[in-house]
Amino acid sequence: MDIELREFGTSVDALIRGEHIGRRRTRDMFREVLLNQQPDLQQGAFLAALTSARPTPEEIAGAWEAIFEIDTEKARPEVDGYLVENCGTGMDRIKTFNVSTLASVVAAAGGVYMAKHGARAITSRCGIVDMAETLGVDVECEVSVVKRSVEVAGIGLFNGMSAKVHPQALYRILSQVRFGTILNVAGSLANPASPEVGVRGVYSRELVLPLARTMREMGYRKGIVAHGLDGNGERGMDELSTLGRSIISEFHEDGEVSSYDITPQGMGLPIGQEKEILSTLDRETEALRFIRVLLGKESGSRRDMVALNTAPMLYLNGNVSSLEEGVAKALDILESGKGFVKLKDWVRAQSSGDPGERLERLERMAERA
Repeated sequence: MDIELREFGTSVDALIRGEHIGRRRTRDMFREVLLNQQPDLQQGAFLAALTSARPTPEEIAGAWEAIFEIDTEKARPEVDGYLVENCGTGMDRIKTFNVSTLASVVAAAGGVYMAKHGARAITSRCGIVDMAETLGVDVECEVSVVKRSVEVAGIGLFNGMSAKVHPQALYRILSQVRFGTILNVAGSLANPASPEVGVRGVYSRELVLPLARTMREMGYRKGIVAHGLDGNGERGMDELSTLGRSIISEFHEDGEVSSYDITPQGMGLPIGQEKEILSTLDRETEALRFIRVLLGKESGSRRDMVALNTAPMLYLNGNVSSLEEGVAKALDILESGKGFVKLKDWVRAQSSGDPGERLERLERMAERA
């Protein structure tokens, strides 16, 4: 045992010195962490050291490989079309409202099959699981229920903090950690549904292109990785931004990767107001505003932010031929109120039992929104 401790510790020490350990070694160390073969102090030191060293795409892939192979219950929905996912890594400087969740509901209302995988808040104020739970989605269900929800309602959410999804250890680690780690990226990629199309918002512009290449190597057929900036280009978010420029790397089915920038004006949107897109600390208030957007009652920066971040899913799924067209289609969906209908479909489908009480509560919330 002492030999294993020393070898593990030697790699941690290398990370502390700013060196990198590569995909294979990262995979092997994560296997030891997931199987609880190292003491808690060693595990925590490893996560902190790897985060501090700024993990490379290869190390992210190694962590994902371990999580997906030994700690992920597989559940592939049977649908006629692409399976699409979207997610943000967290660890960004601008703490927005839960944009990705809203965008996924709107995309589903537009005909995209959304297989989501997320967690409760770690570095953000309200994680996707927190929001979905507040709205009435059963987030503690079996993976088979999520699979059925994607097939029936066009959207489902795998709870990354549930032992029913990650039975070995990921739920244990995420429930204890309150700082951003490589798991914000690698863990979110360990989606039980193995979607072909991925949209990923990242906390750093330096991660955009490398992660796009890594996702392609991991088996995604096509996708977009993005980092949004404020108006001064100084602070960033793990979303496409209505405040300023967004940096994008898109990988295609032929293996090519293209990088480009977009602006709100180029997408037909006005510059947003930062105060309108920031998250509050009150989950109930956020849920009511979530519903307002889906009902078509919001007409400002929140609505525009959702439309902009819905566009990649509609575009990659083939519903539209450009991101700009995707924004316009998302705005039409929001104005129609179809998003709220889709939310009710989701609550109804992703339920282990009778969803009647949850649907009634959702309707009462809609009356207040």
